[in-house]
Amino acid sequence: MVDYVIIGHSERRHVFMESDKDIRFKVQAALRNRLQPILCIGETAHERTLGETREVLQDQIVNGLANITAEEIDHVVIAYEPVWAIGTGQVASAEQIAAMHAFIYAELLSFANKSANIRALYGGSVNAQNAQTILTLPNVDGALVGGASLQADSFAAIVQAAAKQ
Repeated sequence: MVDYVIIGHSERRHVFMESDKDIRFKVQAALRNRLQPILCIGETAHERTLGETREVLQDQIVNGLANITAEEIDHVVIAYEPVWAIGTGQVASAEQIAAMHAFIYAELLSFANKSANIRALYGGSVNAQNAQTILTLPNVDGALVGGASLQADSFAAIVQAAAKQ
């Protein structure tokens, strides 16, 4: 049985040129079919350099969740994955991750009531060495693990770090 579906991952956005409209329709279809969408958002290195990170994330959240009700927001997970960190070995600093997750929570609360069950994951070169630090940050509810999940020892260490939280 499938419970979650990843939507809007950077490869889909940048390689397959999925539009915000495509992503919105996929989020809506997932919810209609009782799947919990994991909506991936994140900025490129160029967008970060230009100081556009917040605007990019806000656009991706607003466009990805258009027409979603306050009740449905409880069934959506956001995964912040800075594109420049995915598979590169580069990881956003703890301060950057915390700031972006606080921003994401504030944006999601604008869609929902104050009792919403907001969940935000961090993804972007999460590994056995940095998982503990990342998972202790405020508003980081878990990790979306990519390449490190392919190595049993590394993934086991990430799971152990998560279990301590």
